[in-house]
Amino acid sequence: MEAGGALICRQRQVVFFFLFLGLSLAGAEPRRYSVVEETEGSSFITNLAKDLGLGQKELSRRGARVVSKGNKLHLQLDQETGDLLLKEKLDREELCSHTEPCVLRFQVLLENPLEFFQAELQVIDINDHAPVFVDREMLMKISESTPPGTTFPLKNAQDVDVGQNNIENYIISPNSHFRVLTRRRSDGRKYPELILDKPLDREEEPELRLTLTAQDGGSPPRSGTAQVYIEVVDTNDNAPEFEQSVYRVQVPEDTPVGSLIVTVSATDEDIGVNGEISYSLLQTSEEISNTFEVHPTTGEIRLKKKLDFETFQSYEVNIEARDAGSFTGKCTVLVQVMDVNDNAPEVTMSAFSSLIPENAPETVIAVFSVSDLDSEENGRISSFIQDDLPFLLKSSVENFYTLVTERPLDRESRSIYNITITVTDLGTPRLKTEHVITVQVSDVNDNAPAFTRTSYTLLVRENNSPALHIGSVSATDADAGANAQVTYSLLPPQDAHLPLASLVSVNADSGQLFALRALDFEALQAFEFRVRAADAGSPALSSEARVRVQVLDANDNAPFVLYPLQNGSAPCTELVPRAAEAGYLVSKVVAVDGDAGQNAWLSYQLLKATEPGLFGVWAHNGEVRTARLLSERDAPKHRLLVLVRDNGEPPLSASVTLHVLLVDGFSQPYLPLPEAAAGPARADALTSYLVVALASVSSLFLFSVLLFVAVRLCRRSRAASVPAGPFPGHLVDVSGTGTLSQSYQYEVCLMGESAIREFKFQKPILPNVQGYSSGPEIEENPKVMNDFGFNIQ
Repeated sequence: MEAGGALICRQRQVVFFFLFLGLSLAGAEPRRYSVVEETEGSSFITNLAKDLGLGQKELSRRGARVVSKGNKLHLQLDQETGDLLLKEKLDREELCSHTEPCVLRFQVLLENPLEFFQAELQVIDINDHAPVFVDREMLMKISESTPPGTTFPLKNAQDVDVGQNNIENYIISPNSHFRVLTRRRSDGRKYPELILDKPLDREEEPELRLTLTAQDGGSPPRSGTAQVYIEVVDTNDNAPEFEQSVYRVQVPEDTPVGSLIVTVSATDEDIGVNGEISYSLLQTSEEISNTFEVHPTTGEIRLKKKLDFETFQSYEVNIEARDAGSFTGKCTVLVQVMDVNDNAPEVTMSAFSSLIPENAPETVIAVFSVSDLDSEENGRISSFIQDDLPFLLKSSVENFYTLVTERPLDRESRSIYNITITVTDLGTPRLKTEHVITVQVSDVNDNAPAFTRTSYTLLVRENNSPALHIGSVSATDADAGANAQVTYSLLPPQDAHLPLASLVSVNADSGQLFALRALDFEALQAFEFRVRAADAGSPALSSEARVRVQVLDANDNAPFVLYPLQNGSAPCTELVPRAAEAGYLVSKVVAVDGDAGQNAWLSYQLLKATEPGLFGVWAHNGEVRTARLLSERDAPKHRLLVLVRDNGEPPLSASVTLHVLLVDGFSQPYLPLPEAAAGPARADALTSYLVVALASVSSLFLFSVLLFVAVRLCRRSRAASVPAGPFPGHLVDVSGTGTLSQSYQYEVCLMGESAIREFKFQKPILPNVQGYSSGPEIEENPKVMNDFGFNIQ
């Protein structure tokens, strides 16, 4: 929190600084200081606190520091005392060469609040270098016919000091023929000229040895010497003369090395050896001799090294033409160096903040200055950044810029910005410099967690194991760090009677949902609750999602037979008249299943019968019907075992026993016989039938064959109808009410080659009843009939 507060405070200070910078610096002259070169490091320059009108401790509190071009500091600031000290020993010649005055510009930057002061430090030259002649020995050939007053230019000495510490005059050793004069060139440098005061006589004195001394104006003065050898030659009365005394030429600074600068030309009226001219550089400094060369015979002046306008803007080159004798001629070549755009702009970053809160208002990101070593249009600079960024580049003073945010930032849209500051000059071709800074946007908790879905539906099969993972909810937060850490919790259920705490739980970190106990579809088929996702921000933000849990049914309930009751009492016996035709409804097995779906789909099957083939059970509704016509040979009592099975996996089943009694009419007394007596009675009946059959087999054989054929034909003609007649009042209908008050027609759809049987119930057909004994009528349906004579669709 303290670091964040300091950052915001610093940003405000930068903003306040640039609001008043135009006023505070308008017309303000830079503060000027001076120091003598070669002064030891840590020497005192001035007290900045006093100069700026600040308290002694205020510089330290406001984070004062010294900034200079190229971030190369020669000064250091003691923030505790406010003293500006020399960081190292300064060499004026290394810093400024021949430039005078030698001024080092720097700025004093106060960061909290941000304030800016211009200052200059002048390095004063001392006489720490003596004059030096490049050529310590100079040879001159002078004709004895040279008239008095003739001047002979001599090579000058070099002194890297400036001002009065530079060369002041030249003197020559005492002699009877020559004196020396000190001349000044156009650039202010001085050179010697030898003047003949008395004619020479080769026969009297063929050569002279003189000492030339160069003295500077320092205190104490320094000097340097060179030997001048003068050889007196015979008369050569014509000296070379140049076509021009001054040659002016302009040369771009990017001219390749070896290029021809200019060609000088001199002529001599003499002939023969005395007319042969050679060219050479005269009175050259080390810089000129390293930069130019002249061809001795053609006079072509060529470039020896690359020019640099930022170092030297012009050169004055003296060319000497000497004939074979002792006469010489002189001309001056003025070389003007033309600036080309060969220096890219430079960016100096003074202050920079790399972390910005996303909801911060207009904020200063960076403070920087730009510069270019070129001149005129080549040195004019423009700065800009990319157009698609929410930042602005503002110019406060010349070549001084601030980078500020245009509006509050959104970290969720973009969390990092790579800002390219492009600085270009106006030269041809334009040169540019790119400086890339990276700004990171810090997060603020401004986004609530968002669920991937507004509602979730989870499917759980009943009888699950406790602590079963039944599903997950997931929410994401667009923030970062703690602001994006999501925790999950269950909200109180809207239904106060729902024991949610004992049903499910949620993992606070992952959002995984667990069933705490086994669920029972028959008790609870579905329930709903809400889950909250909250982040760890301050203040915390949250959102909710609805979760619906649907319990899937498992086949955990076997079919339960409602009719006939199997309660261990006297069995229920169904009466069937022997006159009943095939398809006669004997009874209906009614069963239910506590499960749902296909787990509750019931099918019926006749497992065991006293006389197979006499009765049949419809698989889908439990109706027990006669499968054929009854005859006198059929036993009067029958026991049927019916299996009821559901369609679950694995299937569950129940069985029921039906007792059927064949009677001649409903008026015949019916007494249920014990199961143990059924066997002997049936055996006696079969014996009687066998005796009758054996007695009449021979006489009625033909009659039996004809009767058999007639019965088959009759059965086929009436296969589509159920015989009319009253139904027993104690039978149970398909609706499960326990009676068959009406008759129903059923259509069964059996899909071949399918493991799942589907059927549908058609609406009941109400009979036209005149009385209760009329009985139902079964609608004829011209479709394929099963073995029991029922229509199958």
